[in-house]
Amino acid sequence: MRKPYRPDLRVWVVAFALSCAGVDASAAMAEPQPGVVAACAQAQAATAVPAGLPVLDWSENVGYDAKGNLWVSRLYRNEVQRYDSAGRLTATVPVEFPGAIRLGPDGLLYVVFGVSPTSVVRPGGVLRFDPNDPRPAVFASGFTMPNGAAFDARGNLYVASSLGVIRIRPDGGVDADWTARAKYTGANGIAVRDSSIYLSANGNPLGRIVRFPIDDPDRVAVIADLTVSPGIPDFADDFVIDDAGVLYVTTLTGQLVRVDASANTACAVLTGEPMTSVVAVPGRSDELIAGTESGSILRIRLPH
Repeated sequence: MRKPYRPDLRVWVVAFALSCAGVDASAAMAEPQPGVVAACAQAQAATAVPAGLPVLDWSENVGYDAKGNLWVSRLYRNEVQRYDSAGRLTATVPVEFPGAIRLGPDGLLYVVFGVSPTSVVRPGGVLRFDPNDPRPAVFASGFTMPNGAAFDARGNLYVASSLGVIRIRPDGGVDADWTARAKYTGANGIAVRDSSIYLSANGNPLGRIVRFPIDDPDRVAVIADLTVSPGIPDFADDFVIDDAGVLYVTTLTGQLVRVDASANTACAVLTGEPMTSVVAVPGRSDELIAGTESGSILRIRLPH
């Protein structure tokens, strides 16, 4: 039987990003940046939650609640799913084209919705709900292709969209002045560390990782341009930052890339199926959980 056609979301994202106006990646500080080198200690991956139906169970993003339950954004099922520590499905919550799922400082879960080209005419935004009583309500909306999300220490939520980064205040209002200064084409994954924002972007070129101060979003520095091989860019998706400031970035080609901005190095610690997202396992500095296009959830043990 012929399988139904489902276009790769990232193809749409790339095409849309390249067609949008905004601050071009080439406008960032132009210094030689690391790509992906071969020599690197290797991580080990095992299946934590097996895939169900290929593509339909695409796991766009992953996150934990305060009790240590794992939440998975099932993009094409239009729902987020909760799993216990044994990998058992314990709850589902309807969310239209869900993206990043993050635990807020108030103990609620915040889920990006509208991770689809249809957000051009049907804008996306952010839902929130109590993970113990999941009844989602709109927190903020009106965004085009929102995807990644991260909180800062003051409770502001930053959402990476195809047109740039959106800052949402704790009351749900958008900081329009700040947002107007954070135009970065093809923004995708995002994380906050100390007083800086880290961002993956796939505008021009693909696979770029940048950093800028929260209080000065115009001052963008490129820290890595990820490649499959020299001269061939990769698609940088979601990432996580460890306590030492090292990034672990998932890519379309199935690489988990370790980026150390302080040492100016990047290397693939894992190569396998295309990964979409990654989160640190609570209480474990050496373990990550990754989402995949196939829908399986991977548990990754990092090298020492």
